[in-house]
Formats: sequence, C-alpha cells, structure tokens
Amino acid sequence: MLTVGESAHLVRSYSQDDLHAFAALSSASVKAVPEPLIAALFSQLLGMELPGFGTNYLKQELRFKTPAPLNTPLEARVEIIRLRPEKHLVDLCATCRTIDGRLICEGRSLVKAKDVPNAF
Repeated sequence: MLTVGESAHLVRSYSQDDLHAFAALSSASVKAVPEPLIAALFSQLLGMELPGFGTNYLKQELRFKTPAPLNTPLEARVEIIRLRPEKHLVDLCATCRTIDGRLICEGRSLVKAKDVPNAF
C-alpha cells in the first residue's frame, strides 16, 4: 500500500564507456553525464520500485542545477508527496545528488498507479 512520505532510491555511477555508448546512440558529443541518463534513473525507480510495475508516467519536470561528473556515485531518490486515489494518481518529488550531497537535479513526477489507497 502506498503512503505519503514513502521513498525509494538507487545509486549509480556513469563511466566514459557509458558516455561513448550514449554518444553512439544520439550522435551527441558529451563531456559530462547527459541529462537523459539521469532522468532514466527516475524512470527505473518509478517503474521498478515506487510505485512499481504497472506505473504509467503522465508528467515529469526536472531542473538541472549542475553537470553530473563522471565516475561519481549519484543517488537518485523519489518520494511520494501526494496521493489522489479517486484518479489513481501519485505525485512524487525527485532528486539526484552526488554522495557528498551536491544537488544535480530536482523536480516532480506525476504517475498513474494501481495501488493508490483511498483516504476515506
């Protein structure tokens, strides 16, 4: 059962090999971790952890504050901030930080989920 305040996180580092693979797919020249790779961390959390399987993305808003360095552990975290059971909607805040606490990006996600509890 989903609850306000519930959270999930993961830690991942990106290497030069990851950048080469991204560049090969996107034809982009990259020097820091590309923003789509960081956004993918939130997709992984939402689809596999919280709310989990069957989650449908409706909206995502991310504000990137600083480039993410290579070979540095990044912690992506999502936290439920609001449940709307009548529509099966879950609002979550999303943050990505380096392990030493430097904010890489922050934002919000809105998803449709199966197990949104009724508040009544």
